[in-house]
Amino acid sequence: MALKYDSSVAQRIYAGSDLFLMPSRYEPCGLGQLIALSYGTIPLVRATGGLADTITEGENGFSFTDYTAEELLKTVDRALKAFNNSEIWSNLQRNAFGSDFSWTVSARRYLELFEKAAQCVAPPA
Repeated sequence: MALKYDSSVAQRIYAGSDLFLMPSRYEPCGLGQLIALSYGTIPLVRATGGLADTITEGENGFSFTDYTAEELLKTVDRALKAFNNSEIWSNLQRNAFGSDFSWTVSARRYLELFEKAAQCVAPPA
């Protein structure tokens, strides 16, 4: 049997997992954590690049900054403690399902920023 990517298998893995580990050294964007969020699978990431932009500690996942085994293990421990508390874990999953990083949301935020900047500019004399 040859190894190959199968999106239906990948989707089942995401959907059937409780925790998604992505302790990347460098990550310019990252789709893995976004896919995990859409399935209510809680990401545990190293806060770098897009991972730092999308995962908020204790809200929709877990993160650590120092790229060391010790920091990863401490973060896994925090995640396991949360997993063992059904109320906390349910809140994490609700927040994961509610995460919206769509272009619609991003465009709205940019528009708000541009409107705010325009208000700071003095009208021409």
